[in-house]
Amino acid sequence: MYQPIKGLIVLIARTGRTMMSMSVGLCLVLLAGCAEESSTNLSPPIPQVEVITATARTIEDEPEFIGQTEAFRPVEIRSQVSGIIKKVFFTEGRNVKKGDQLYLIDPVPFKAIYLSSKAKVAEAQARLTLAKQDLARVKPLLEKQAVSKKNLDDAEAEVLAAKAALEAAQSDLVKAKFDLDNTLITAPVNGRIGRSHFYEGRLISAQTILLATIDQLDPMYVNVSVPESYLLRRRRELVEQKIQRPDIFQLRGVMTFSDGSVYPEEGMLDFADIAIRPETGTLQGRFKFPNPEGKEAPGRSYFYPGQFVRIRLKGYIRTNAILVPQRAVQQGTIGSFVYVIDKEEKTELRPVLASAWHGDEWLIDSGLHVGERVVVSGFHRILPGTQVNAIEIQKEDASSLIHSEEQVMHNVP
Repeated sequence: MYQPIKGLIVLIARTGRTMMSMSVGLCLVLLAGCAEESSTNLSPPIPQVEVITATARTIEDEPEFIGQTEAFRPVEIRSQVSGIIKKVFFTEGRNVKKGDQLYLIDPVPFKAIYLSSKAKVAEAQARLTLAKQDLARVKPLLEKQAVSKKNLDDAEAEVLAAKAALEAAQSDLVKAKFDLDNTLITAPVNGRIGRSHFYEGRLISAQTILLATIDQLDPMYVNVSVPESYLLRRRRELVEQKIQRPDIFQLRGVMTFSDGSVYPEEGMLDFADIAIRPETGTLQGRFKFPNPEGKEAPGRSYFYPGQFVRIRLKGYIRTNAILVPQRAVQQGTIGSFVYVIDKEEKTELRPVLASAWHGDEWLIDSGLHVGERVVVSGFHRILPGTQVNAIEIQKEDASSLIHSEEQVMHNVP
């Protein structure tokens, strides 16, 4: 009886060990499957970025410079005669027209000199008439030998002397008339007159005393200083045929004031200096702008001498220009760079030379080629060499995307 019971116990033990082994094996299989599934779930997804394809375009190249306005023609008002100011006709700081009366110098002494000179002219004319009559009487008498040759010579000499005296008197009369006329000083040009330096009752000297200044404000000049570095780069681009331009004096300028408003009229380049100023390293250029009186303020011009403005130069055309959205250009220790997607769909950090803004895009001078794909969104997901899923978008979409992202960032508290 003992043996059967012992066998049954052994059988039960062996069966328990087999079941335990199977349970352990099943758990190991399940754990392996879970580990494999967990390992598969831990692998990061391929990041998605948005890209544009670099293309070449022909654009207007419009550099901008700082300028200062200047009166077209500042005219100094000086007296041609010495005397006492009797009257001032104009109002300081107002517009005057050519021929308007400005000052009156006391004309009494000059009128007296003029009348005296006029009388001397009449006297010289009478003397000349008498001399001619004497000569006419002497000539027939000499033919009859009633007078000597000396009498004829004296009569001819008297005629010549009378003519010279008449010419001298007439010259004095011209000078006296000039002085009398210049006792009334008038405006030689249209413009705006400044403050008078002298007033009624002041004795002034001829030609040496500055009475006032008239600034001719229509048209107006704007002087700009062009850096030497820009001139060298522009010359190199013209030689390499990256830039096209008309004749230099057909270049136009658009003026922007300090408050951001744009002047409605364009100016023309009318002067370019021939030498660079050593103290500033710049070349002086000058634009001429029309400056009529404002409709909102009659008698007042749109702008004044001495204002600082910005001049945007128009007329240059850049061919084969590569432009990318401003957001695509990043800044780092190596300078400006962009992310380019290579043939293996991996990101490549590419240093570029971004020279200027054109609207909301960067102009790329070097480092980027036509046909390459440039990342414009999703920078926080990538590093150099990252495998990516590149989504092609249009430049218009990239611009709207950038603006929307900037708006979101602006609204974040």
